[in-house]
Amino acid sequence: MARKMKTMDGNQAAAHASYAYTEVAAIYPITPSSVMPEHVDEWATEGRKNIFGQTVQVTEMQSEAGAAGAVHGSLAAGALTTTFTASQGLLLMIPNLYKVAGEQLPGVFNVSARALASHALSIFGDHSDVYACRQTGAAMLCESSVQEVMDLTPVAHCAALEGKLPFINFFDGFRTSHEIQKIETWDYESLSRAAPSALSSLPLPSPCCTRTSSTLPTTSSPLPRPRLLPTSPRCAALTLLWPPVLPT
Repeated sequence: MARKMKTMDGNQAAAHASYAYTEVAAIYPITPSSVMPEHVDEWATEGRKNIFGQTVQVTEMQSEAGAAGAVHGSLAAGALTTTFTASQGLLLMIPNLYKVAGEQLPGVFNVSARALASHALSIFGDHSDVYACRQTGAAMLCESSVQEVMDLTPVAHCAALEGKLPFINFFDGFRTSHEIQKIETWDYESLSRAAPSALSSLPLPSPCCTRTSSTLPTTSSPLPRPRLLPTSPRCAALTLLWPPVLPT
């Protein structure tokens, strides 16, 4: 199928591709990434469906630290979760990045890379925010054009599932995030075919998660306390792809 040509900036391209693979988006705005959660929130309000036939649940937290905590909890509960941030906002997510990576949870952190504020506020573009996360254990994928953002953001989501690791999917703030180009876009039918086979071949979940104290579908050990766990067929397949490491 021929891909449609559309005019958009890097933020919209990342939001378009991420929406397809996202069930929950925990957000907090920060320049220059704010456009991504704005698009996701707008599309969710309009009722746009992801590749699972669901509308993304968007939750705005009180800070980037809260958004990262919500991402961690949502992933542990079995929902595919995404957030969007930059600069100091990404630094506030570092403590939870260690947990998400250590527990092998496939979240995606979309970052419009921007200089860190030191002696004064800076909105210039550089990679100092992303480089500060190298030791967290998260995988990183970088794009240098709007077309690459459209093409590689789905790779970040699928690779996170297959590799059992969170991904920091980043591109230059302003230089790419706000650059407007005419690019080839992916429709959600094509992105669905690109999803890991264990996800795309199963019925859609409804609802995705429920509170239970039973065991995980792929383990025999009981849980230490009641938790939100994946119980739908799709979430069960997700657990096969990335069994969370439960606290003792």
